[in-house]
Amino acid sequence: MNYILFDGDVRTSLLPFTYTRPVADIRVGILTIREKWERYLGLTTTTVTEEYLEEKYPMVEMDENIMLNASFIPTQSLVDKVLDLKKNEAIFKGEDVIAFYTSIDQEEVDFDTYTQVEFEEDIIQINNTWDIFSNNDKAIRQDFELITEGRESQPIPDTVQCIGEENIFIEKGAKLTFATLNATTGPIYIGKDAKIMEGVVVRGALAMCEKSVLKLGAKIYGATTLGPYCKVGGEVNNSVLFGYSNKGHDGFLGNSVLGEWCNLGADTNNSNLKNNYAEVRLWSYDTGRFAKTGLQFCGLIMGDHSKCGINTMFNTGTVVGVSANIFGSGFPRNFVPSFSWGGGSGFTEYKMNKVNEVAKVVMKRRNIDYDEIEERILNAVFEESKKYRNY
Repeated sequence: MNYILFDGDVRTSLLPFTYTRPVADIRVGILTIREKWERYLGLTTTTVTEEYLEEKYPMVEMDENIMLNASFIPTQSLVDKVLDLKKNEAIFKGEDVIAFYTSIDQEEVDFDTYTQVEFEEDIIQINNTWDIFSNNDKAIRQDFELITEGRESQPIPDTVQCIGEENIFIEKGAKLTFATLNATTGPIYIGKDAKIMEGVVVRGALAMCEKSVLKLGAKIYGATTLGPYCKVGGEVNNSVLFGYSNKGHDGFLGNSVLGEWCNLGADTNNSNLKNNYAEVRLWSYDTGRFAKTGLQFCGLIMGDHSKCGINTMFNTGTVVGVSANIFGSGFPRNFVPSFSWGGGSGFTEYKMNKVNEVAKVVMKRRNIDYDEIEERILNAVFEESKKYRNY
C-alpha cells in the first residue's frame, strides 16, 4: 500500500510556515508530522502540496493509495484503523476527513459513495499556527513514548542535578554538564549529539533534536522544542523552533513558533501577554485581517529565513513572513509581510538578489547547499506574497 499526505484546507491558515513546506513537514513535539506517520506505518510517505513545492516534495502514486490528512497527528489507534482501510472507505473526525482509500482508476473521489468510519477518540489537529505551540506539550509526550519505548537512555552525568529521572532520555553523543533538569512537569528528550552547557535550567516538557544546543545559563520552560541544529540561550517558554534557527543570546521568547533558518539578535524580546490581559488577535492569511485566537498568551510567529537585529521588540501576537529582515528602534507592526526590510520606522521590499546571497551563506554554515530548487521555492513565495507588501 502507498501512503500520501495531503495539505487539505488548512494550508492557508498555517502560513507563513506552509509557504516553504507541506503541512506534513511542520514540527510539533519532537518529530515532524510526516516523521510521526512514517514511524507508526514503518513506511515512507509522499505528498500532495502546492505546485511550486512539488520538485522538493514529490508525490508518488501507485495503483492503490491511502490519502492522509497531514493536519492530524497520528496515534496508534488511528494508524490501526488506517491500516484496515479498504476500497471505498474513509475515516472522518466530524466533518473532516482523516484518511481515505483511492485507486488509480478512480476519476474522482465522492465521499457520499464511501463507507464513512467515525474516529471517536481525541486527536490533535493542527488547524492554525498557534495550535503548534498550544499542542506542543501533548505532542512531546506522545513522541517521547513512541521514540523511547523499549530503549535505554544514556546515563545522566553525575554533575547534572535532576528530578523525575525516569522521564529523561538521552541519545548517544549528547553532552550535558552542570545543568538542572526537572522532568516532573513533562518529559525531557535530549537528541543525538545535542549539547546542554553549564548553568542551564530546564523544566519539562522539552524536546532537543539532533545537534541542538542550549547555551550557558539558559532558562527553558515547557513545552519547548528545539529542532535539529538550533541554538538557544536566554529565557524560552512554550515555543517551537523547527530547525536550523538561532536564539543564541539573552532575551525572552514565549508562546512562539519559528521556522527554519531564522535568527533572533541579542536581547530580542517578544511580548506574549497584552497589557489589558485581553484575548490575542493574530494576522490571518485566510481572511486578510486579524483573527481571534481564543488565547491569552500568544507571542511571535516567524516564517523561514527571517532575521531580526539586536534589541528587537515584538508586540504580543506578531506574525512575520518568510525572509524578512527586521531592525531598528521601536516595535515593528504586528504583521510583517514576507521579504520586508526595516522595522518600527517603516519597511521596504527585501530584494531577491540579496535574499539569495544571504540564504546561500547562512545554509553553507550548516554544510547545506542553497540549490536551485530552494531558490525557485523562495522566488515563488516572493511572487505569491507580493500582494501583502503595501508599505
